[in-house]
Amino acid sequence: MVVIGNKSIKELIWEVISDKWDKSRTVLVKTVKMHPLYKKRFIVKKKYYMHDEANASKLWDMVKIRECRPVSKTKKRKFIEIVKA
Repeated sequence: MVVIGNKSIKELIWEVISDKWDKSRTVLVKTVKMHPLYKKRFIVKKKYYMHDEANASKLWDMVKIRECRPVSKTKKRKFIEIVKA
């Protein structure tokens, strides 16, 4: 979490899985959860779309992204920096 002004904003590091569009990227989030009854771990995968104005990130880069105002119907996050190329 990053505090900007009086708001706390999520800032996370994720992996780019698609860079086919101009100024847009798809990132994949993997979360390990445990089943409440059977206590078995399983992986939950979720895709998010982010806005990359300079087209700086490439496929399989680890990037830091931050929540922002909606840029389009699906893009609600923006690119901050490349953590690992």
